[in-house]
Amino acid sequence: MNSNTKRLLAADAAHVWHPYASMVNAPPVFPVVSASGVRLKLADGRELIDGMSSWWCAIHGYNHPVLNAAAQAQLAAMSHVMFGGLTHEPAVSLTERLIGLVPAPLETVFFSDSGSVSVEVAMKLALQYWAARGETRRKKFLTIRGGYHGDTFGAMSVCDPVTGMHSLFTGFLAEQFFAERPAVRFGEPWREQDIASLKHCLETRQREIAALILEPIVQGAGGMWFYSADYLRRARALCDEYGVLLICDEIATGFGRTGRLFAAEHAGIAPDILCVGKALTGGYMSLAATLMTRHVAETISQGGAGIFMHGPTFMANPLACAVALASIDLLLAGPWQSRVAAIEKQLREELAPCAKLDNVANVRVLGAIGVVELKQPVDMRVAPKLFVDRGVWVRPFGRLVYLMPPYVIEPEDLRTLTGAVFEVIQNSNIHPQRT
Repeated sequence: MNSNTKRLLAADAAHVWHPYASMVNAPPVFPVVSASGVRLKLADGRELIDGMSSWWCAIHGYNHPVLNAAAQAQLAAMSHVMFGGLTHEPAVSLTERLIGLVPAPLETVFFSDSGSVSVEVAMKLALQYWAARGETRRKKFLTIRGGYHGDTFGAMSVCDPVTGMHSLFTGFLAEQFFAERPAVRFGEPWREQDIASLKHCLETRQREIAALILEPIVQGAGGMWFYSADYLRRARALCDEYGVLLICDEIATGFGRTGRLFAAEHAGIAPDILCVGKALTGGYMSLAATLMTRHVAETISQGGAGIFMHGPTFMANPLACAVALASIDLLLAGPWQSRVAAIEKQLREELAPCAKLDNVANVRVLGAIGVVELKQPVDMRVAPKLFVDRGVWVRPFGRLVYLMPPYVIEPEDLRTLTGAVFEVIQNSNIHPQRT
């Protein structure tokens, strides 16, 4: 390790706080100096095959010439301008592109700068919608256990009460309604009793609920659970029956990750409000969007306030919008569906042996998502290094070791990733050692 890398790591350890980490006895970090394709190059010269897509957003890999060109062209014209009272071509074109991709009747777009904020926007839209209609008791949200919607306070309130850090903020977070997580897995025969908990909540709390918010088909960081499309269909029908808005959080699942452009397509439904982010810019920079029906937008606009009370400083950043347009075009122009299908097939075949290991509770795959659920949590001071030593970047959390590779990954690189997962899970050191 050279002196500059030592200095960087020392300064990092002393002053930089990483996500979900402690400043005391922190887990190791690995300095990255460049990234290209599906590989991250470390300061010591080693290269890692990326199995995370940088938290699921770098669907095209890194340093893509098309996205680079889009960023450079927009940078030369205008990197940023406020969106209050002004507009620009990248934002309008991206709005039109998104509306053309999502199901009708979603046709109004509000931009923000992160997935968590897009969920905050969705929740505020729902609250303002009912206030505009004079139904002021509707100030609660209904969701299902096992979900994750972000780390800001509104979003945290609809995350799973156990895995969503609720206990740390008891007394401050808004208390919401939670139905049981769907038990019927994706592709399994439907059982009507699976919707009973959600239906009961709607029946008994209908006049208090502004919206049902959930991640369609795939729950992300709350548990990586894949549930039946029939559940989502029934949830949509129940929202219609009881007069409750439906918010679909597709921040993790949007833009092809589950094998459909949006996960809600598996159920053939459209929400009243839709959140997208992460892969929206192909991982180049932070951008998110909240889409809604014209009915929701016009109801709010005709209400007492007359406006929607939100306005991020970097809303509709031209640079981010230009890259997002290029990323969407790049995705749609390529064989993304066959690539995701091939990744799914390979993940199923190559992660299957993990199911026979003693410390494995479950293995599940959908689209370009492969999950190995363990019986015990992993030791985050040990597990990442075990993967790095095998030339891959995999970052587990809790009891979950998972892969969400870029869509452009080659079979041999994916084979290296799945092989590393099996080898590391076999290693007893992956779990915290008892003293």
